[in-house]
Amino acid sequence: MENKKTIKRTFSGVVTSDKMDKTIVVKIDRVKVHPKYKKRYTVSKSYKVHDEKNKFKTGSKVTFTECRPLSKDKRWRVIYN
Repeated sequence: MENKKTIKRTFSGVVTSDKMDKTIVVKIDRVKVHPKYKKRYTVSKSYKVHDEKNKFKTGSKVTFTECRPLSKDKRWRVIYN
């Protein structure tokens, strides 16, 4: 039996919505460079993240990692420090 260590992706972003129970919506901004014109621009993406303790509110900075599917849209879990 072989022990494979899985590499879990971890992101950090800002909470944009906390209206659902035990779920927050987190927005991630990343900077991309246009291949031809070399101009930098930001690309945003939103993730639904599981917040078991309902601790985080809109505007909070959070770090989250991937996990097993928790619902149709949720595949991420908050890391509490």
